[in-house]
Amino acid sequence: MPSSTPADTPRREAHLARGVWSGVAAGALWGLVFLAPQLLAAFTPLQQAVSRYLAYGLLALAVLLPRWRAATSHVGATEWWALVRLSLLGNLVYFVLLARAIHSAGGAATALIVGLVPVVVTVASGFARNRRGPSLRALAGPCVLSVLGMVLVAIDAMHAGRGMASGQAGRALGLLCAAGALLSWSAYSVVNARWLAQRPDISGRDWSLLTGVATGGLALLLVVPAFAVGGGHDAGDWLRFWGVSAALALFASVIGNAFWNRASRLLPLSLAGQMIVFETVFALLYGFLWELRLPSLLELLAIACLIGGVLWCASLHARHVPPEHAG
Repeated sequence: MPSSTPADTPRREAHLARGVWSGVAAGALWGLVFLAPQLLAAFTPLQQAVSRYLAYGLLALAVLLPRWRAATSHVGATEWWALVRLSLLGNLVYFVLLARAIHSAGGAATALIVGLVPVVVTVASGFARNRRGPSLRALAGPCVLSVLGMVLVAIDAMHAGRGMASGQAGRALGLLCAAGALLSWSAYSVVNARWLAQRPDISGRDWSLLTGVATGGLALLLVVPAFAVGGGHDAGDWLRFWGVSAALALFASVIGNAFWNRASRLLPLSLAGQMIVFETVFALLYGFLWELRLPSLLELLAIACLIGGVLWCASLHARHVPPEHAG
């Protein structure tokens, strides 16, 4: 491994900066997902997931179709099965669990639990002996700061009683679904980053679009069970339903996933995992706008802790990323 030189430092920092900003952009777009279940409360989580990912698949296919042969020339059966598994983990299963959690436990509590993804991914990358970043011991500080931010959000949500289910059983189900979404997204983040590293010949943009095609195919199989029940909506409801689904498909799935894959390529796994915290931050900010209120003091402190943890983690990686990774 070549030793680091002063000339390498600006190049490494530029790559890290581009990766961090790509992660921030992905988080800003993914945060919109937390608004959808509130906008579409009359529809089931499965209906919301199927409609969103049908639209995602159609958009991805439309973008890829003119260059389909070139985009899929290096994609074999192994890659397609990987894309199907990633589609289940990071899209269909995750979104169904997320929507159910928001309905039952509220947006703040759900954002709290799902926001622990950076900690889970960081620890997972450490146990995997990821040599592209600092040790688990060095990352303990940023992780603790992130957890502190989540705890502050939890205390505020419990104290204010916002968005909680009326029954204990419903709230417990929502929290379990949020925990399931956390595990699903953590697994997706780790596996997706590994596939991107294994296949540098496939661009992050194409990988995202191919994931969309796979997700759309899976969603198509679920159309009948999703829409066989739960009718009784008027034309305005359906217009809003498909409009929100199409917007999420474009901004959160197509554009957001492209930003995320770029961040995954530019950043070590443990730092890429920290970037997911911005989904929680933006989900909270959008929630404040939706509820037409300012954040409480505890919520402001929580957001400061979350952002501080990410910046701290980024500064550690700036000193540990090997020169060859910058290329």
